[in-house]
Amino acid sequence: MSRRSDEELLQDILQCADRIKLYISQIQYEEFVGDYKTQDAVIRNLEIIGEAVKLVSEDTKRSYPAVPWREIAGTRDKLIHDYFGVNIDVVWSIAKTDLPPLIEELRKPR
Repeated sequence: MSRRSDEELLQDILQCADRIKLYISQIQYEEFVGDYKTQDAVIRNLEIIGEAVKLVSEDTKRSYPAVPWREIAGTRDKLIHDYFGVNIDVVWSIAKTDLPPLIEELRKPR
């Protein structure tokens, strides 16, 4: 299996971020807390984002200095390795607060 290019990885990140945005666009926090399917979908896409981030080259990461690459990868590790301890409040906050600036930053022309 060939390695995905950085451009493909960035597109993967954006696609997952856009999916999360769509999943939570019509619900409030109170609904999210009780909606396990949406929680699972958001968490899974955050995991994919984190995995893609780990594969992006250092050169590409340097061209996006405003992106918190390590924090994103760390979030993925926490979600994967501590699944039953996932804090839904944190997941919601990432989805609502952290993803919009990530999307904006990755869509800026380089």
